[in-house]
Amino acid sequence: MITGHVMMATSLDGFVARKDHTLDWLTKQRVSNEEHGFEKFQESVDVIVMGSRSFKTVLGFGGWHYLKPTVILSNSMSTKDIPAELRDKIEISNLKPVKLMEMLQQRGCKRVYVDGGAVVQSFMRLGLIQDMKITLIPILIGEGIKLFGKLDGDIDLKVESVNHFKSGLITTHYTVL
Repeated sequence: MITGHVMMATSLDGFVARKDHTLDWLTKQRVSNEEHGFEKFQESVDVIVMGSRSFKTVLGFGGWHYLKPTVILSNSMSTKDIPAELRDKIEISNLKPVKLMEMLQQRGCKRVYVDGGAVVQSFMRLGLIQDMKITLIPILIGEGIKLFGKLDGDIDLKVESVNHFKSGLITTHYTVL
C-alpha cells in the first residue's frame, strides 16, 4: 500500500511561508551545519509530490536539493516551465491526490514525500498522510501561509519522537491515527 509522508518546517506561530510565499525567515535562521534528517528522510521515499508554488520557491534557492523523482501538481504548468537540466527528474501532473497516489502505486512507489502547504493540506484532508516530521523554527513571523488550513474534523496524531537541536530547532515526528 502506498503511503504519504511529510517533512516540513514551520515558524513558532505555525506558518510555512509568508503571504507572498517567501521563506526568507527560514533561510536566515542559524541552522549551522547540523544534520536535521532531511537526507535520510529523502532516502526513505520513492518519489516527491509538491505544488507549483513550492516548486518555484525551491528553484529560487539555487540548485536542486531533492534526490528523488518529483511530480509537480499543476493545472497551468508545462514542461517548458521546468529548467532543461531538471526535465529528466521532474514531471507535471494535473491528477487529483487520490488518482495520483493510485498512479504512483501502479508504478511501484510505496512511500511518497508530500511537500508544500496547499498540497499537504489537500492530502491530509483526504487521509493520504501516514506520518509527519514537523520542524519548529524559533521565530514568529506574525502572518503567512499556515501548514494546516481548515479541516472537516479533528485529525488525531500520536507523537513518536521529539528531537531538539543546538540551533534551537525542534523536530517532532507524528503518526496520523
